[in-house]
Amino acid sequence: MTIANLLVSLNNQVHENKGQSLLVTLLIGPLIYIFINELIRHNARISNLKGPSGLPLIGNIWDIHINAAEKYRAWAKKYGPVYQIQLGNIPIVVVNSAAAARTIFGANAQALSSRPEFYTFHKVLSDTAGTTIGTSPYSDSLKRRRKGAASALNRPSVATYVDHLDVETRDFVKELFEYGKGGSTPVDPMPMIQRLSLSLALTLNWGIRLKSQKDDLFSEITHVEEEISRFRSTTGNLQDYIPILRLNPFNLHSTKAREMRNRRDKYLTALNNGLDERIANGTYKPCIQANVIMDKEAKLNKDELTSISLTMLSGGLDTVTTQVAWFVAYLSQHPEIQEKAVSEIRKFYSEKQPMCDEQDDQKCEYIVALVKESLRYYTVLRLALPRASIRDIVYEGVTIPKGTVVFLNAWACNMDDQVWSDPEVFRPERWFEQPDAPLFTYGVGYRMCAGSLLANRELYLVYMRLLNSLKIEKSDEVDCHPITGSLDPTSLVALPRRYKAIFKPRNPEALQKALAVEN
Repeated sequence: MTIANLLVSLNNQVHENKGQSLLVTLLIGPLIYIFINELIRHNARISNLKGPSGLPLIGNIWDIHINAAEKYRAWAKKYGPVYQIQLGNIPIVVVNSAAAARTIFGANAQALSSRPEFYTFHKVLSDTAGTTIGTSPYSDSLKRRRKGAASALNRPSVATYVDHLDVETRDFVKELFEYGKGGSTPVDPMPMIQRLSLSLALTLNWGIRLKSQKDDLFSEITHVEEEISRFRSTTGNLQDYIPILRLNPFNLHSTKAREMRNRRDKYLTALNNGLDERIANGTYKPCIQANVIMDKEAKLNKDELTSISLTMLSGGLDTVTTQVAWFVAYLSQHPEIQEKAVSEIRKFYSEKQPMCDEQDDQKCEYIVALVKESLRYYTVLRLALPRASIRDIVYEGVTIPKGTVVFLNAWACNMDDQVWSDPEVFRPERWFEQPDAPLFTYGVGYRMCAGSLLANRELYLVYMRLLNSLKIEKSDEVDCHPITGSLDPTSLVALPRRYKAIFKPRNPEALQKALAVEN
């Protein structure tokens, strides 16, 4: 039988047995789709680069749906510090050691200067207000925004924010003291930590404070930004890697992303309009947005100004909230760290000076080391925001093609046993032994976090005043391990589970007197 006759015969059978034909199509169609997809997925892999093979359609998504950074770290022992995975059909290069990070991101700073665009975050969630500086692909607009942010976050500028740091850290201690009824009642510190972070972000960016947790703006922004952080996760949005899922008309993931986008747009508009009114009537307070708006050389449009606003908001909430939440939890379980820190603080301030000088620019070296160790051990973004290569790069003879997505596993780099002999131990003294050791919490290379100076200065003052004012005692048994103690192992930002602690004033009379001073 010729091929032509065979085709005619099959066509006749299809018309005669339409029911059977539909059934065969329903059974065979998906198999053909999977087969073709596997060919595409196989051909997409980077030649000569090791890595786990993964499953049909989803690649390695199931393997890393929880505690992705720790799984990548474990895989590095098998495949080496640099290997590839696939999320859906997309090949991802994962960098897991300090040495490899310096080689890849240091030697290829410009080649890795961009960010990939993900469907959920960039196309759905950020469709109206745009993206933060950190999540934006490389462009001329990004360069303008980075320049504006760098000017607002350099060392001289940070020095001008000290008065704001003074007010917010003082109120933070005051809230712990008052809500804890002078140390007689255990208290969940998370709302106080969130108010501290959010109020500082609002003050620096729009010139307004958030004085109370009871403010409607507090609950709205903290909730929405927490949800948005989940959409930035590189592992939690299947439709980013499996495009066919986007066709689902009942896609609750996209629906929720749009809801969060609309709610964020509402408070951003209110904050921006409020500042515009204060500028118009001359009642505004100096802040980053006002400075940029009135800077004729900045030449930033409305969308670019919004991007800077989002950057300040999300960056402050992520870094400061996460760090302080873990730090307080750890201190509540480890009084020996507290006492060592207080003994070092006493070299500069007595018990009768609970509010350490806000102008103190990190002169207590032990607290500086404590900040660094907290940043290392409790890495805020364990998987730093992903990069996209804008041209081919070569690593140990392997060509990583233009357009490849690259993950920096900041958690693995901070826990590198080639840098530290005891990476699993929380030990601030290591920073005296190796003062020049790398820290990857703020990223590395061209897209490193621009707000690191401000964050370090804020954390230093928070830790100084907290430790010098209050003794933190255990109320709950808290799992302080960065992995097993994490509230949501699928989230981009790793927060501890909620807990309570007791905050007892070291010198009640001196503390009450210091807190009574008008801010």
